[in-house]
Amino acid sequence: MKVQRYDKSLITDQDITETKEGYLTVRAPVTKPGVFPYMRADGEMTMEAKLPSELFADSTIQSVNAKPVTDNHPSEPVTAANYQKYSKGMTHTDAAVKDNMLFVSFTITDSATIKKVKAGKRELSLGFEADVKSESGTYDGMQYDSVQTNMLINHLAIVDKGRVGPEASIRGDSIAFMMDAQPNKQGGSKNMTKLKIDSKEYEVDSAVKSRIDALEAQLEAATIKAGNADKLEGERDALQAQLEDKTQELDDAKEKAITEDKLDAAVEARTELITSAKTFLGDSFEFKGKTDTQIKLDSIASVKKDFKADGKSDDYINAFYDALTAQVEAQGFTADAAFNSGNLKTKEKEVKEEIEKKKAARLNLNKKGDK
Repeated sequence: MKVQRYDKSLITDQDITETKEGYLTVRAPVTKPGVFPYMRADGEMTMEAKLPSELFADSTIQSVNAKPVTDNHPSEPVTAANYQKYSKGMTHTDAAVKDNMLFVSFTITDSATIKKVKAGKRELSLGFEADVKSESGTYDGMQYDSVQTNMLINHLAIVDKGRVGPEASIRGDSIAFMMDAQPNKQGGSKNMTKLKIDSKEYEVDSAVKSRIDALEAQLEAATIKAGNADKLEGERDALQAQLEDKTQELDDAKEKAITEDKLDAAVEARTELITSAKTFLGDSFEFKGKTDTQIKLDSIASVKKDFKADGKSDDYINAFYDALTAQVEAQGFTADAAFNSGNLKTKEKEVKEEIEKKKAARLNLNKKGDK
């Protein structure tokens, strides 16, 4: 009698590839040989074996190819009639056996399902039909009372939670409790098996051992996830620190950079200063390498020999130079017209008054700039 079965495994980040279109492609070992507990619809437990001879039959392997990927298990088998309703992607046609597991690639194309996977919905559950025959035996140290045969895959579901070991994280079968789609009259298992706890062995029901194994596998898988989360958090913090450093470097560079407007203004001011200073110093004066303040002091000294700059602020020197320039422009003095002491004494009062005016004007300008 055909019954439905659901095997589960886990998607991990390392198994996911995102295409340029935004689809997610995964290479997933979806099942492996083993003995697994299944809860039948009548409430009884049965230990069912997936034997390599049955699981790796050509018909089973081929049935994994080109099958729908669903978001949770649908309430009915997926067919051409309901494909648009349930399908969120498709398995590829590369099903193959490797390392005693059945692998297949699949691509998720539905945007809502992709968001769920990225948000942490990572469990895979293989939906398939199989005949279950009563047959006792032992496989890989585990006793079984039934064998699955004629397995045919119907779909691959992405579900919220499955019970599976870390080796089956996108790499194999499940040791989860499974349920029949309809009652199975076969009896449950009465087999006992050994469970080792702290180096001591205890005889327990096979289903109990499988359940404990499943919980231990879940814990190990959760530990792996937590380790990956810590690693990602460390990488994120490192990248954040790098970003902050680069941002600071950029801010520093902006502060030091001279804008085109500032450069134009600086060139214009320098040109005007040299032009006005030539009135005092002549065309032959070497302006190259001189600061603006040095040029102004040299200009003042050429007219007023006893001028002392010691202790004088830049504002004072600027105002004195501006006043002197204004006097020269007003009276047409040039470097070739000697500034004798008589001329200076006559104009000294006017120069001082002009200096005070220029100082006041500069102070007002500075105050406006600070606002």
